[in-house]
Amino acid sequence: MNALPPDLNHELARVLGDGWLTDPSERLAYAYDNSRRQSLPDAVALPTTREQVAALVQACRARRVPVIARGRGTNTTGATVPVAGGVVVSFERMNRILDIRPGDRCAVVEPGVLNGDLQAALKAHGLFWAPDPTSAGYSTVGGNLACNAGGPRAVKYGASRDNVLALTAVTGAGELIHCGTATTKGATGYDLQRLLVGSEGTLALIVEASLRLTPLPQARGALRAIYRDVSSAAQAVAQLMAQPLTPSMLEFMDSDAVRLARDIGGADLPQEAGALLMIEADGDADTLPHSIETLMAAATVDGLVSLDDAADEAARERLWAARKALSPSLRTLAPGKINEDVVVPVSRIPDLVDGVQHLSREFSLPIVCFGHAGNGNLHVNLLYDPADTAQSARASVAMSRVFALTLSLGGTLSGEHGIGLAKREFMPQAIDPPTLAMMRAVKSAFDPDGILNPGKLLP
Repeated sequence: MNALPPDLNHELARVLGDGWLTDPSERLAYAYDNSRRQSLPDAVALPTTREQVAALVQACRARRVPVIARGRGTNTTGATVPVAGGVVVSFERMNRILDIRPGDRCAVVEPGVLNGDLQAALKAHGLFWAPDPTSAGYSTVGGNLACNAGGPRAVKYGASRDNVLALTAVTGAGELIHCGTATTKGATGYDLQRLLVGSEGTLALIVEASLRLTPLPQARGALRAIYRDVSSAAQAVAQLMAQPLTPSMLEFMDSDAVRLARDIGGADLPQEAGALLMIEADGDADTLPHSIETLMAAATVDGLVSLDDAADEAARERLWAARKALSPSLRTLAPGKINEDVVVPVSRIPDLVDGVQHLSREFSLPIVCFGHAGNGNLHVNLLYDPADTAQSARASVAMSRVFALTLSLGGTLSGEHGIGLAKREFMPQAIDPPTLAMMRAVKSAFDPDGILNPGKLLP
């Protein structure tokens, strides 16, 4: 039996019907996320309407019971793990695409819609939603918004925060609020919808989102640039981002990532590759060749080993498939992985990668870097054996040093994964006390009793 007050059990069972789960075996499926942390919730709610969400939050607030919003649990920071118990609210049944308005370049969706399902529906209208995380096939729009997910296309089209027009949400007081407007311009009050994006369910539970859409490009072209070392590749990144034409994707792999993409992902890559850039341009068919020529010129720096364009769409897809297979393939190197997504100014990427390589040698642990170079957003993957006490201790210290290095370079702790539990203790290093105090005040305004996702994000 769960630990909730009997009257709350009775009330929410009446409100939610078969969407109120209290059996331990059912609750276990909602106890963990992709961080591999685990904590059993006292109950799980599967609402189908915004009214049910509001009633649930009001009932939990009256009894000071924690409420944790959940998409599909693909996040890597422990943001959806119910460490304080309480009720996990899974939005899997609120998964409708409510409206697609091509003329307004807007889609209205419920939070449980899968990113991939939305993209498939939009394709028929010649449109797409810009955020494209690796987990797009099985992550939800609500989860994407909660973490401000990005992906490779963010370099040109922005992350979730840049592609949301309006949100309807339930605050920690159980009140339904409407933030923003489904127009591409607006100057009426505070920009609350962008504030909610990236707040990891600590301010409100999103129950509807109006999303900014973009027309699908007529054509795309991809380049594969191989360099003798990381420094050469980083110099090319800086040169690519300094010229007027913005690539639609600009991905980086260090030598270990290249090896994994070749040996595990099946990519056709030479043994001598010290670093690799995957560069993509999109646009209309007439101007695309000029765009590719411009990017090829910018990618040509001292240390370039080879520069090839993907001969056809199949070759392009194979290259990107190898990139997307990188994260799971890291498990072949070690059973444990700490995966962080730090961000530095693009010009400081060489310093970040050099510093990470130094830490890898200092702590005798493999650290593999790849990610969204055009945004300065690199995924730093520290690999170790959790069963080895000494390795685990070294891994923890090494990652704290990665964060310190990132901040010293003018960077920040996360680009798209969020803070959750994993990086919460480092927030005071990244954000000064007055700003943290302001964040706490905002939290209190939205969630006066602190029941929404307690223990996450704020130190």
